[in-house]
Amino acid sequence: MRHHRRRRRRTSGLTVTAAIAVVAAGAIAWALLVHGQSARSSPDGPLPFPLPTTPRSYIGVYSDGAPASYAGVKSFAEATGVEPDIVSYYSGWYQPFQIGLASNAARNGAVPLVQIDPNGVSLAKIAAGEYDAYLSSYAEAVRAYRHPVILSFGHEMNGSWYSWGYRNASHAMFVAAWRHIVDVFRVLGARNVTWLWTVNIINNTQAGKIPGPADWWPGSSYVNWVGIDGYYLKPSWAFAPLFGPTIAAVRELTKDPILIAETGAVPAAGQSAKIADLFAGIRTYDLLGLVWFDSMNPINGEDYRLEAPSALAAFRRDAGMTYKKPAY
Repeated sequence: MRHHRRRRRRTSGLTVTAAIAVVAAGAIAWALLVHGQSARSSPDGPLPFPLPTTPRSYIGVYSDGAPASYAGVKSFAEATGVEPDIVSYYSGWYQPFQIGLASNAARNGAVPLVQIDPNGVSLAKIAAGEYDAYLSSYAEAVRAYRHPVILSFGHEMNGSWYSWGYRNASHAMFVAAWRHIVDVFRVLGARNVTWLWTVNIINNTQAGKIPGPADWWPGSSYVNWVGIDGYYLKPSWAFAPLFGPTIAAVRELTKDPILIAETGAVPAAGQSAKIADLFAGIRTYDLLGLVWFDSMNPINGEDYRLEAPSALAAFRRDAGMTYKKPAY
């Protein structure tokens, strides 16, 4: 019965999305007229640059201080012996592309991963083109960077804790907003972007249910990679039951490569054992890799930082068994 209800909602959502797309078409055309011609005619613009999608190619980190400082990334690399090739940060609406962190990442052989979060912003207004001036400016900054960038919008939308998420905003409006953002970037020639659609792990066992992500799927032509966020909070938790159902749900939608886009383990869960389990899961499921959240959760204080010698040694050992640095 749950499957049939989901289908009816998605059919209605597509009708709304189509109507919004018609309204937004004028805004995208305006962006092309005002900005796109000069962008496409520039001889210094980036060529299409798809990132490698070989399994086990990426180890990333979000560290304290990002994006203002790169020091946390360097400290993580020194402590673990792994030079990250993805450097993640979170960006509020209206915040510009952080060229300082991105340039540091490029110099260190890494790709910036930007989680753009529309806190308190109307998804309908995004889809209707009311924020196109901001999006156009952002797209041009990313294009001018001339290196690969991974962009994600409204991560963990199937959870209920964000304003754009489950029960707080229409999934049809999320899809319309996602598509409009991608369209604006493409119209302006920002072809150095890998679009990462990031969902939270499914949880059907608790009061705060986290449903499967199908209703928020924007379509294969609007996504390059899929991100999955999930954490180890208890000693009994393991990769297959934690991430496996969500991987299966994603595979019903797409064959796009999957990145564990945000993860960690609290010390009480046994970080060393969970690190080994995490990397084993990456190998078993042939995933792109992972991004470790090397910080504290600002809401509940959960601490995922790698500080204990045993945890650092486990990360160094298991990364060495798993990681195959891509050439790009």
